[in-house]
Amino acid sequence: MVVSRPMTREMDHQVEKKAFEINMDRRFYGTFAEIGAGQEVARRFFSAGGAAGTIAKSISAYDMTFSDAIYGTCERYVSRARLDTMLTHEVGLLIERLDASVGAERQFFVFADTVAARSFRRHEESHGWMGLRFQHAPRAPFSEIILHVRMLDQENLQQQEALGIFGVNLIHGAFHLEKSPESLIAVLLENLAPGRIIVDMIRFSGPAFPGVDNRIMSLQLVVQGLTKATLFRADGEVVQAADAFYKKPLLVERGSFRPVTHITNDMLDCARRMFEREEGVQGTQPEILMEITVKNLLATGHLDLRDFLDRVDMLGALGRTVLISNHAEFYKLVNYLSIYTDKMIGLPLGIPGLHELFEEKFYADLDGGILEGLGRLFKQGVKLYAYPRLMPDGEIVTADNFKVAPHLTHLYEHLLRNHFIEGIKDFQADYLPIRSPDVLSLIRKGDNSWKAMVPAEVAAIIQERHLFGCG
Repeated sequence: MVVSRPMTREMDHQVEKKAFEINMDRRFYGTFAEIGAGQEVARRFFSAGGAAGTIAKSISAYDMTFSDAIYGTCERYVSRARLDTMLTHEVGLLIERLDASVGAERQFFVFADTVAARSFRRHEESHGWMGLRFQHAPRAPFSEIILHVRMLDQENLQQQEALGIFGVNLIHGAFHLEKSPESLIAVLLENLAPGRIIVDMIRFSGPAFPGVDNRIMSLQLVVQGLTKATLFRADGEVVQAADAFYKKPLLVERGSFRPVTHITNDMLDCARRMFEREEGVQGTQPEILMEITVKNLLATGHLDLRDFLDRVDMLGALGRTVLISNHAEFYKLVNYLSIYTDKMIGLPLGIPGLHELFEEKFYADLDGGILEGLGRLFKQGVKLYAYPRLMPDGEIVTADNFKVAPHLTHLYEHLLRNHFIEGIKDFQADYLPIRSPDVLSLIRKGDNSWKAMVPAEVAAIIQERHLFGCG
C-alpha cells in the first residue's frame, strides 16, 4: 500500500514558484482542458497569481454528454485517442480566435489530461493520459509531449494534489528544458514523495525536439526510476502496456540480444508453437515480447545508449516488440504483466536462466525465500519453456535432466510434473553450439563465419551499420 505524505510548505512553495514563473512569462499563452480528477493543474496556475497572463481558457467537461458534444464520441474517455482529440480541438480554437491578434508575439499551448481517479464508487487502478501541445516560437509548428501516468495514492484528494504538481512540472519543464528531454524527464516528479506517481509511457514529437529518439526516452523513464517497465513496437512507436496487453496472452523472452542469434529466434519460435497450443491461448493472438533488463544494459558498469539502440534496431528488423524493465527477478516481471492481463503468460528461457531461477540468493528479501518467490512466479496461467543447452563435454542439458541443489530436487520435480515448467523438444540441434559471446568475438576479428550464426536480417543490419566493431 502506498501512503502519501503531506506536502511540506517548502515543497508547496516550490510548485507555486514554478507556476508563477510561467504566469509572469509573457511568451506563453494557452488553454487548460481537464477531464476527471478536477481542474488540478489549472488550479495551481490560478492560485499562484498572474494567471490572466497565461491562461486564455480553462475547461472541465465532467459530464459525458457535454464532453462528447465538444470533443466527439469515443469508446474510452481515459485514452490516448481522447487526449489527442482534446489537444487537436483546443489548438484549433486558439489559432482560430487568437492568432490574428496576438500570434506574432505569443507562443500558444494546450495542456490536457483525461484521468480516472479514485472515488467513492471507483476503487480500481487510477491512471490517466496527459499531454502538452505547444509552440517553441511564435507561429512555429506545434510540438508535443504525451504521457501515461498511474496514480498510487489511496485517497482521491491526494491523487488530485499529485496530479496538479506533476502537471506544473511538465509545463515548466517543457518551456525551460525542451533542449534536454532527459533533464525534462528528471524534473517530472520533483516535489512529489516517492511512490505517488508512475510514468510508464512518454513520447516527444515536433520541431522543439529534433533528433529525439523516443526509445531512448522510454529507457530514461526506467533508468531514472519513473517506472519499472516501458514498451515500444518494432517501428519505434512508444505504446502503453495496458493498450498492448489488455486481456491478451503474453509470451516474453528475456535476453541480452548482443546480437540476436539463431538460438534466440529458435527458442522463441519453439516456445510460441507450444504456447499457442495451450488451452488458454488457442484461437487468440498472443502478444510476443523481447525483454531487456536495465541490469543487463548496465552489465559493463555504464549505460551505453549506442549499444542499446543497436540491440533494439536488430529486434526491430525482426519485427519484435521490445520491453525494457527493471524487474531483475522473474516473479516481479510476472507481477507487473499481471496488472494488465488475466490471460496466460509464457516465459521461454535457456538452461542458464533456469539455474538463475533456482538460486536462493535472489529471494533473500522475501520472508518465505525461494518458496515464496516461486509461488509468486507460478501463479495461475504462468509457464516456463526451457530450451536445452550443449555443454563443453557434449552433454545436452534439458528440462528433464536439469539438476538443482539436492534440497530443491522435490520442488523442481513438482514444477516439472505439474507442467509449470516444460522442456522444448522440437529445437534445431545444429543451433546448440552457438554462443553470443563467440559471435561477438568473430565479428570483431573480421571472421565472416559469424554470418551463419544469426538471422539474415540481423547480419544485414550489423554489416550496414558496422555494429559491434564489424568492418
